[in-house]
Amino acid sequence: MLLVTAIFALSCQASARERKGGVRISREQLAEKQAKHIAEELALSSEVSEKFIATYLQNQREVWALGPRNGRQRSGGMTDSQTDSVIQSRFEHSQKLLDIRKKYYDEYSKFLTPKQIERVYKLERQMLKRLTGRHSGKRR
Repeated sequence: MLLVTAIFALSCQASARERKGGVRISREQLAEKQAKHIAEELALSSEVSEKFIATYLQNQREVWALGPRNGRQRSGGMTDSQTDSVIQSRFEHSQKLLDIRKKYYDEYSKFLTPKQIERVYKLERQMLKRLTGRHSGKRR
């Protein structure tokens, strides 16, 4: 869910830049910039950095292929059956995201240490917070 939220936030920021007259970059380009930033923060060698960036981008593509998470709907106007269906759909989406995260943890483990992988996750969360903070109008 974190990755989907990050992508959504990043695309919103890119849209906002376009409206403000800035240059809009694709989510692929944005993900590549994120991957390069993370690789730089981890001080990876050029060989490991290339592997990380390629793996990170593939990870993002799989998350994007899931599509957006079902929006939050108020259950007030829905039947119990409809509400149950929405909840089950969210569970399925969350499980698919978890499966992707596990898969890519295994992939990252081939060339990163567990501490480096944890740092990757931490840096992703920091970028997400920064982007969603700007999007919602909050300033640091």
